[in-house]
Amino acid sequence: MRPSQRPGPRRDLVERPLPRAARAPRETARETGREVDRPDRGMPTGEQLLAETQQLKEALERRPVVDMARGVLMAAWSCTADEGWEILVWVSQHSNTKVHDVAKALIATTQNEPLPAHIEEHLPAARARWLASRDG
Repeated sequence: MRPSQRPGPRRDLVERPLPRAARAPRETARETGREVDRPDRGMPTGEQLLAETQQLKEALERRPVVDMARGVLMAAWSCTADEGWEILVWVSQHSNTKVHDVAKALIATTQNEPLPAHIEEHLPAARARWLASRDG
């Protein structure tokens, strides 16, 4: 029996959920937590594109500093790169300091500069938290 002659609903007529890319933009925005361009909003303005370009340039400049700080943590504490990132983020969140600034301060310690007090008070707690998650 050919597929077109089988009883029951035809495969091509059965409703299937839309692929993720074809869902409504609002649903995608809710899932990702980001603003999504919608056709009714039009194209981004020149100012928006310039602002986005500037943000991307800053991110490219800051990335090496954060990566070096991860390397410092990896060498000092024998953690992985991902664990180093998690430690930096935890200290950043709990000291109310940007990750980039935490990373710069940590790198400065390799040149015998002291850590700022607000970072130094949170780094041991981040290490203890990391050790507890590793051991247990």
